[in-house]
Amino acid sequence: MATLQKLKDIEDELQRTQVNKATMGHICRLKSRMAKLKRELLLESTRSGAGGGGGGGEGFDVSKTGDARVGMVGFPSVGKSTLFSKLTETESEVAAYEFTTLTAIPSNIYYRGAKIQLIDLPGIIEGAKEGRGRGRQVIAVARSCNLILIVLDATKPAIHKRIIEQELEGFGIRLNKRPPGIVVRKRDKGGISLTTQFNAPPTHLDAELCRAICQEYRCPNAEIVLKEDATPDDLIDVLERNRVYVPALYVLNKIDATTMEELELYDRLENYVPISGHLGWNLDELLEEVWRKLNLIRVYTKPKGEIPDYAAPVVLHNEPAHCTVAALCRRIHRTLAQEMKYAWVWGSSVKFSPQKVGPEHVLRDEDVVQIVKN
Repeated sequence: MATLQKLKDIEDELQRTQVNKATMGHICRLKSRMAKLKRELLLESTRSGAGGGGGGGEGFDVSKTGDARVGMVGFPSVGKSTLFSKLTETESEVAAYEFTTLTAIPSNIYYRGAKIQLIDLPGIIEGAKEGRGRGRQVIAVARSCNLILIVLDATKPAIHKRIIEQELEGFGIRLNKRPPGIVVRKRDKGGISLTTQFNAPPTHLDAELCRAICQEYRCPNAEIVLKEDATPDDLIDVLERNRVYVPALYVLNKIDATTMEELELYDRLENYVPISGHLGWNLDELLEEVWRKLNLIRVYTKPKGEIPDYAAPVVLHNEPAHCTVAALCRRIHRTLAQEMKYAWVWGSSVKFSPQKVGPEHVLRDEDVVQIVKN
């Protein structure tokens, strides 16, 4: 409770402080202190959210399974449980009253050969990050997801969207963002130095503000390299080292209760998918967008002298470090990468089909691979 009171005191002081050049150092120090207090709450919530017991209630102990994890977050009674049942063919209790779902309910979506774990989380409410309802446990599970579906009621989406974003941001979840282009190299002496690697002067950070922020983290000597025009909040995120950057889709449910004009407006917005879970409208597009946001690829294995196994692809994350031939070998068996001599690849990642490649070759969706051992 003391931590929450300290947070409130800092928030009140921030609201009272006028924003100008003279006060920016003080504001940055306050934001740094606030981030450290939120980190304490985050550690408490992670313990209660993953292991049980925190806040006088039962925790959500949900083991990761499948190729990716997707969490559904939303206010009570927005239709998460109905949508969950439609997508997974698993019954999640549905009723006309709030807080039908009281714990995390996992199931699986089988799509394009991938096994995607979908988690129906209890309804979130304003003040979740301070412990209201089961918000901290909900957010702790959301931090472990590869994708967050923010389910909104189409009749009142704007206010719910703003509150949910604030709650998730308050617990270190950065939605649809990439990590800031900042490198902090600690050193033994020399104070704080600031260098930039982009073709314009920084407009948000200077050496004095960096010094004020670093002092709060007991980091008096460091070289700070800006690869982009980052903000003080970005530098705090880097120093905190506990932020997660998670893609999100805004699932606009109950579109059967809206007008065509409203639907045309949402169709033009990024990361929005309008659906009706009750009527099953547009669920195919939702699954397509989930696949795109998860950024997965399918790789088919081919034993020597046999046809590829198209029924059971190996699903990899489409990032250079995670979709190499070596990464494929590790997914198949932990020792195969050491036993591999080379591989034959058919598909769009090679110039010729088949082509002989090494372990660092980067694969693409629907490539066929034959591993040759030593």
